[in-house]
Amino acid sequence: MNYHQIVTWLLAGDESIHYQVYRDLLSANNPDLQQKISSKGWGAWYLAQQRPDGHWGLKFYQPKWTSSHYTLMDLKNLGIDPYHPKICNIVEKIALEEKGSDGGINPAGSVNQSDVCINGMFLNYACYFKIESDKLKSVVDFILSQKMPDGGFNCRLNRSGARHSSLHTTLSVLEGITEYERNGYTYRLDELKIAQRSSIEFILMHQLYKSDKTGMIIQPGFLKFPYPPRWRYDILRALDYFSWAKIPWDERMRPALDHIFSKRNKYGTWNQMANYPGQVHFEIEKAGQPGRWNTLRVLRVVKHFGLEDVLI
Repeated sequence: MNYHQIVTWLLAGDESIHYQVYRDLLSANNPDLQQKISSKGWGAWYLAQQRPDGHWGLKFYQPKWTSSHYTLMDLKNLGIDPYHPKICNIVEKIALEEKGSDGGINPAGSVNQSDVCINGMFLNYACYFKIESDKLKSVVDFILSQKMPDGGFNCRLNRSGARHSSLHTTLSVLEGITEYERNGYTYRLDELKIAQRSSIEFILMHQLYKSDKTGMIIQPGFLKFPYPPRWRYDILRALDYFSWAKIPWDERMRPALDHIFSKRNKYGTWNQMANYPGQVHFEIEKAGQPGRWNTLRVLRVVKHFGLEDVLI
């Protein structure tokens, strides 16, 4: 398929794909398309699983991946209406009921230290769903307290004394910081932007997936990109973040992008990869088959960096 045919194929998919193709590839943001996400397809299916108390799964963080936490991430990534009342209400409830003694969101009552990866993800969807700014202040304070000397973040810093940042955690925090700024929040924003810049440099220093000391692949899983990515880092999630955050091209991105291009299938699209183990509400796309989510994400990376010639 050529580019036009791929876009046509994408537009035949779920309402959320349809909306994001217009928004990200065709530069034609259409609020009417966004409103349909909650009433048709994947968005409606997620909302149908919500319990009377507002939660999904068993509670805020259990089980993976049907808990409120991961369902809210999925709904945010669909591009669902950010003012949907049933969603906004549960986000506010989580902020009220799941705060730990250190100010972070902490679903583990038996562990005093909050997890900065969870807090980065919470910041991401809570800002998207327009939570009141005062309810984010302690979360921001906690996140900034966890910044590491090498510029990134690691959820093990306050638990087992990690000495090196984690790509998993750093990207989750980056996504949260960018959503925070995009939605007009200002508390300690200058400090968050400093952390954003150092975290981006941390990822680039590793060429997105290589050891900065040996040049070897840090984890083979970084070169796979199932959707949804959950809390896990991978190179397509990182590049999709760079395009979303309007980060300019850096030559250190090239090895990761070359690897992604090498995974293009015979149809000119990208396959869905095997999902991470765990319970799900429903199967979004079938592993090993052309995947609209991966194809859409690659195409918006290509558009952001002006690499359309690669697809010819």
